[in-house]
Amino acid sequence: MIAKLKGLVDSVDTDSAVIDVGGVGYLVSASARTLRDLSVGGPATMLVETIVREDAIALYGFLDARERDWFRILTTVQGVGARVALSILSTLSPDEIARAIAAQDRSTLSRPPGVGPKLAARLVTELKDKAAAFGIAPSPAQEGRSAEAASPAGSINEDAVSALVNLGYKRVEAFGAVARATQRLGDGAGLDAVIRAGLQDLAR
Repeated sequence: MIAKLKGLVDSVDTDSAVIDVGGVGYLVSASARTLRDLSVGGPATMLVETIVREDAIALYGFLDARERDWFRILTTVQGVGARVALSILSTLSPDEIARAIAAQDRSTLSRPPGVGPKLAARLVTELKDKAAAFGIAPSPAQEGRSAEAASPAGSINEDAVSALVNLGYKRVEAFGAVARATQRLGDGAGLDAVIRAGLQDLAR
């Protein structure tokens, strides 16, 4: 099983690249985000997810471990194959995916080609518990400590998100800012403090 390739970029196509490793060219499918960072003739070290089918062995490459991890997570959802997962990763960064799932933002998840409203809803439903592992949503331990800090459904966090949305920010942006603010300030932070910290985060 191939887990990593280190060599020179032989060519880059619209949805794949050929990596020359010691004179052997490996065809690796990748997201547009990854392909943009490859330079023909330049060195590349790619993390690889190998998928073996009855009729072929397919390699999917990633320059970033978080992108590879989200590829693995996305493909656990019914209806999300490798191509759809790459489409999602081509349109949304790993952070954007995690925030959209945590915020239950189906419209953002519907943006990638191949993802309709029904699949976006399935992504939110099946992956909502995954966001905590990426530091976007509160972890189960935090949930146990305080229902208020458990998620933006809690009164202070929800009010803070609503306030930022009313100021013109997108819900997914507001959710991420409030989640990070709550993590920095702790469970006892008041609404005004969370809103101010969220605004500071968004202004960066």
